[in-house]
Amino acid sequence: MTGPFKTLARRGLFLLDGETAHGLSIAALKTGLVPGCRVPADTRLTQTVAGIVFPNPLGLAAGYDKNAEVPDAILRLGFGFTEVGTVTPKPQPGNPRPRIFRLEKDEAVINRLGFNNEGHDAAFARLSARRAGGIVGVNIGANKDSADRIEDYVTGIRRFYTVASYFTVNISSPNTPGLRDLQARESLAALLSAVLAARDDEAARTGKRLSVFLKIAPDLTEEGMDDIAAEVMSHNLDGLIVSNTTLSRDGVSDPRLAAEAGGLSGKPLFTRSTAVLARMRKRVGPALPIIGVGGVSSAETALEKVRAGADLVQLYSCMVYEGPGLPGRILRGLPALLDREGVASIRDLRDSGLDQWLSVKL
Repeated sequence: MTGPFKTLARRGLFLLDGETAHGLSIAALKTGLVPGCRVPADTRLTQTVAGIVFPNPLGLAAGYDKNAEVPDAILRLGFGFTEVGTVTPKPQPGNPRPRIFRLEKDEAVINRLGFNNEGHDAAFARLSARRAGGIVGVNIGANKDSADRIEDYVTGIRRFYTVASYFTVNISSPNTPGLRDLQARESLAALLSAVLAARDDEAARTGKRLSVFLKIAPDLTEEGMDDIAAEVMSHNLDGLIVSNTTLSRDGVSDPRLAAEAGGLSGKPLFTRSTAVLARMRKRVGPALPIIGVGGVSSAETALEKVRAGADLVQLYSCMVYEGPGLPGRILRGLPALLDREGVASIRDLRDSGLDQWLSVKL
């Protein structure tokens, strides 16, 4: 579907502003206009991470299906898992439009959406109505006007505990003022203590323990990474997601678009996000699960995340440019790369490029 998408569908969608095109893609998935992808199962791609058996390591990152409208249609594209949200307790409109900007020459996106979503109740109703299987994580956040942001995350854990496969605590979006302050050590300690206590309460109540991941920014200092690693390990968190969008404009060729406020994602994020991934892997050691995100556009870039320390990989922005066939192409390409490497499992290649990525300057 690469050729037709790039020459026809993409051309048509790119005549529209980014947010309108996004809405149309959600509508197309709802109506079944986007065909599913049948990728032959390959046991070398199956692995257990954070207590969950993933049929393959490729997921769709949060931000696309904000309101849990199409998780099952997304899984039918070939993804091994998907993540809905970010969802906040109360509905909120987000920042004023326009707030999505395509950087076509760089195959990148700048967004300043600001956690626009319909709130907990709408997403919970849709997830409760699901009848299909599959791994669907819930990415939780705080309302912009919240008087107690930590309590917003606790509320998210409790609200979605019976319908989530896992949770992601998103404290790294650059588009909610002050949100990234929760990455500071004292604030992070309080947040993780409260969130994990709520998870443990729900686990005792339901008899089911769900994993909690923390999604961090790619713009952290070395000291900031030290602090996050220390708190993650001391709180026995289940895993990290590295990383969210960046405030950096490295790799952006258009100075006019570079001046737009918001987080940058897509191909220019690949190097920075992967270098931060390697640094976090070095800090937390080999046991803690890490999901690598940022600039994944091919089987080769997906595997490079694994080499840098990722157990699983997510993508989103590159699908804006490559179309809905991208997950299928990646999943068909990975076995060929494993054949070339002569390994029995993709996990055998994890950390194999760690030293290389640790040498990349930020």
